Amino acid sequence: MRKKQSTYINPDQLNLHVERVIHTNRVSKTHKGGRTMSFQVMVVVGDTDGHVGVGLGKARQVPDAIRKAIEAARKNLVYVPRIGSTIPHEVEVEFGATRLVLKPASPGTGVVAGGSVRALLEAAGVHDVLAKLVGSRNPINTAWATMKAFRSMRSPEQIAQIRGVPLKTLTPWYVRKFKDQVEVS
Repeated sequence: MRKKQSTYINPDQLNLHVERVIHTNRVSKTHKGGRTMSFQVMVVVGDTDGHVGVGLGKARQVPDAIRKAIEAARKNLVYVPRIGSTIPHEVEVEFGATRLVLKPASPGTGVVAGGSVRALLEAAGVHDVLAKLVGSRNPINTAWATMKAFRSMRSPEQIAQIRGVPLKTLTPWYVRKFKDQVEVS
């Protein structure tokens, strides 16, 4: 299977002001002399303008694990296409035993999601969306499933370009109406 080309997003050019710890886990390794405790932390970073990343960090102390997770999240940034305050289309992805469904919602609905999915959507700046998790609700797997969903999203402009059709024939009437309202104001 061919791997898709991913574009690198430089974190130094963005204002990634949202940093949120979504999961911590105390892990131990048994040696001959006893147990060695360490902490695993998952962190979300974002700029609430469509850029979001997630990373895992592991260290003997929690602050070191958080620092490592933030560095990993900054290297793992993706762009989330949005139409107004919602996502452009419905998306359904599987990651391990986790199945995630994200649906666009009308303005004023809010983020109807829980756990790490909510943290990622808020860090990306999506304000109106419906989410449903089916299967495993492990916070780490749900975060990776959400990132996979973000990578699979396309804006209407990208789809029109791929298909070679004008944008007006592709987008539904409510999207055109919303875009017209945004352009007028």
